[in-house]
Amino acid sequence: MTLVAEPRPRPEVRRRRPFWRKPWIIPLGAVVLAFLAFSIPPYTTLDPALARVPVPADSSVYYPALLAHIVFGAVAMVSGFCQVWPWFRGRYKKAHRVLGRVYVFGGVLPSGVAAFVVGTMSPFGPVGRVSLVLLSVAWVGSTVMGYLKARKKSYAEHRIWMIRSYTLTLSTITNRIWGPVCSIVLTPHLDTMFGGSEVALLYSVAGITNWLGWVLPLLVVELWLQRRRGARAR
Repeated sequence: MTLVAEPRPRPEVRRRRPFWRKPWIIPLGAVVLAFLAFSIPPYTTLDPALARVPVPADSSVYYPALLAHIVFGAVAMVSGFCQVWPWFRGRYKKAHRVLGRVYVFGGVLPSGVAAFVVGTMSPFGPVGRVSLVLLSVAWVGSTVMGYLKARKKSYAEHRIWMIRSYTLTLSTITNRIWGPVCSIVLTPHLDTMFGGSEVALLYSVAGITNWLGWVLPLLVVELWLQRRRGARAR
């Protein structure tokens, strides 16, 4: 009697969704491009007087560090966008690896070091300085962790750390949102809450803005990551 082996079922092939089926990717790209188009031009003249933040007159390091932070930060924004774009990441794997190195070594690391220098000399008060310094440390730290996870081929953990890293990369955009909000809320209390001191008002607005700019997005992303983990476990 001849036994006939039953044909093995073919593994189900998961089709990749086209890029336009990811509704968040186009708005995210538009926001990144608009932010860069608005932020970079004043620094192309290399004139400290045109900087969008006050440049301390007694420091010869602040403005070069600010320029380095902005230039390398722009590299991180653009290359990081390609990294979190599922369609690009799945279709162009070699480019994903190359741009990943650009993001780490040509973007976040030099920009993060420059951000640390800028943070220690920020003209927006001690509360804002602490926030900027911690942000630069968290930004560089999460990026290094993501890179090391990729080297160890722990790609799931690599993706999680890089999501955190890019969230911190984009925190400079959310920082610009909170600034006007805090200013509108606190300015009417200039004479009461701040005793008429515009400096105290400026420090308070900058301090709150700097902390909310990166802590709140990172908290939202952490909650989303935990929710995904729980869903996968179930």
